[in-house]
Amino acid sequence: MAGRPSPRRKRITDQEIDKIRGFNPYTLLPWVLIVINPLRHVLDGSYPRPVAAMAGLGLFSLLYVLTVLSAFLPRFQNGRVPMALALVMVPVTGALAGSLPSGLNLYPLLAIACAAVVPNRGGPLVLLGIPALAALTAYMRGQTGGVVDAAWSSLLPGAIVFVMLKLFSVVTQLKETRQELARAAVAEERLRFSRDLHDLLGHSMSVIALKSELVRRLAPTNLEAALAQAEEIEQVSRKALAEIREAVTGYRETGLSEELHRARSLLSAARIEPVVRESGPPLPAQAEGLLAWVVREGVTNVVRHGTGARHCEIDLDRGSDPVRLSISNDGATCPEAAADGSGNGLRGLTERVAAAGGTLTAEPSESGFRLLATLPAQR
Repeated sequence: MAGRPSPRRKRITDQEIDKIRGFNPYTLLPWVLIVINPLRHVLDGSYPRPVAAMAGLGLFSLLYVLTVLSAFLPRFQNGRVPMALALVMVPVTGALAGSLPSGLNLYPLLAIACAAVVPNRGGPLVLLGIPALAALTAYMRGQTGGVVDAAWSSLLPGAIVFVMLKLFSVVTQLKETRQELARAAVAEERLRFSRDLHDLLGHSMSVIALKSELVRRLAPTNLEAALAQAEEIEQVSRKALAEIREAVTGYRETGLSEELHRARSLLSAARIEPVVRESGPPLPAQAEGLLAWVVREGVTNVVRHGTGARHCEIDLDRGSDPVRLSISNDGATCPEAAADGSGNGLRGLTERVAAAGGTLTAEPSESGFRLLATLPAQR
């Protein structure tokens, strides 16, 4: 599409921004050579007191250099020293410009120094105050025809330096913002990965632990059933390894139907009767994946913390708006369950559901404990 920048152009622009190192204050120092013009007139005999004039020009040059350098040194930057030097420059410049031949040429240096000292608050001073002072000095010297020239020659250098410093400040803030966004993105990705890894390992390890206990109980009396459970442990382990690998690459997708099937298997292995009811049309893949996480975490908590649970009901209503998923059991809520609700499991899941515009509540019910998730219907 015409007028739309290509991705490659954007990358080049970012690289160009990164190459900007900041404003170099030493580029302002050569401007001090402007004093050569009034100094030349003094040496030609145009001023009756050449020694005093040269001392004044030397003091002005020293103040200009010190003001510019101190304005950018980290030790004095945004402090009182550059401000004090700039304030001293004002009467010195006025005295020299009002008496020396070509002394009005010193006002552009004053404007540059003031723009360097107060880049954020010195806009009115640089753009209005110093040109007005230069015009007033030219008028008092009787150079009525040079009033506009004096004001313009003071306005232009100060405005250029002021705008340049503002642009460099904006570029610096842009680079800092990009770095902060990069750090925030890394932190968010680490949090997402830690939640995924916790959910994956917590569920898989629970299945392996339960089935291993079942193998230990069945081995003395029913070797064939024990071997079948051991085979399932192997399958769960391989599946968990594959899911961890997919989670690392960020491409893991868990289907809701598969998760419900695994929930039945896990609950049955834990001697908890599963009852699964589904209704309504299929949901978008993102919603299905999020509800699969709810089923995984909810069933894992039932197996871990549903003390005395004998039944677990999973109700999924895809036809309502919002979509409702309820996981309830008839077991008593133990302290570990409440702790897990504020820990990485349900807390991380609550954040996921909230980010999708839904809600997740975990609370005791009349018959035991219930986990209820709602999501906006997106078809």
